[in-house]
Amino acid sequence: MKKDIHPDYHMINVVMTDGTSYQTRSTYGKEGATLNLDIDSKTHPAWTGGAQHLLDRGGRLSRFKDKFAGFVS
Repeated sequence: MKKDIHPDYHMINVVMTDGTSYQTRSTYGKEGATLNLDIDSKTHPAWTGGAQHLLDRGGRLSRFKDKFAGFVS
């Protein structure tokens, strides 16, 4: 391997959306930096399987529902 081409791999603090934190190794920032997450596995529906909330902006959702009202799965 070539020398001096790889980024510095060091310990950082990761702060979850609920305020909990943990330490991990990363190339982010400098040694001891803090990474504050906006989305994490505790809150995002992709991981939690929570119910999604659909917003109807400009009637698009209601038009979609009207258009496909006859389809039943």
